[in-house]
Amino acid sequence: MTTQRYFIELSYDGTNYHGWQTQPNAVAVQEVLNKALSTVLRQPTETLGCGRTDAGVHAKVFFAHFDFEAMNHVPWTLRETNTIIRSLNSILPKDIAIKSIFPVAPEAHARFDATLRSYEYLIHFHKDPFKNGYSWELRDEPDLDLMNEAAAIMMEYKDFSCFSKSNTQVKTNNCKITNAEWILKDGGIAFHISADRFLRNMVRAVVGTLLMVGRNEIEPEAVRTIIESKNRSNAGMSVPAGGLYLTEVRYPFVGER
Repeated sequence: MTTQRYFIELSYDGTNYHGWQTQPNAVAVQEVLNKALSTVLRQPTETLGCGRTDAGVHAKVFFAHFDFEAMNHVPWTLRETNTIIRSLNSILPKDIAIKSIFPVAPEAHARFDATLRSYEYLIHFHKDPFKNGYSWELRDEPDLDLMNEAAAIMMEYKDFSCFSKSNTQVKTNNCKITNAEWILKDGGIAFHISADRFLRNMVRAVVGTLLMVGRNEIEPEAVRTIIESKNRSNAGMSVPAGGLYLTEVRYPFVGER
């Protein structure tokens, strides 16, 4: 028997899921994907994802890896791969879509080998039934210039304990943010942020804190005090999950897809 590791690229609407990671008493994307892969590949198949998204968060791009074991297996041909993708998409629910599957080295790791992750948070200002659950509706428009001033300050720091969900078991709360900015988009605004890694609930807490700046509740420089406090209770509220999207995950061995 030989084993080949594969990366699988997918996207999903997180509305009906309790996040990516399989857990008891709640439906998660990973659980649904593992079941579909096990059915199509005709062997128990477990995936490991590039990270974990919170309940209700969407992923325009998401990667996971899995191992396939067979007698004298060689990587699937393009035709075989396309057949597997079509089979998976035919049995998966409409809110999960497989984009690609490709072979990688045995040691390749969807989580630990990722060098950059990017998120987008969407906000709109007028009632729109087609944005409900996919963008957060606010009544008053915040000051983008002030929020961008505060966002730039964040890139001077590494320890973001103040934005992390409590009682998370991680070795470090350090992250290297390489981009953080607000832009006008589709009649509303969008926050873009990229980093080598993110803490649990971090982006939603960052957005809530920057909105405090945009509403003139605190000065941009107050973000320094909040970050340096390393205390979650000093940061802003965690904004609703429906406006948040994972938009990019980069690997040194995966080109533009």
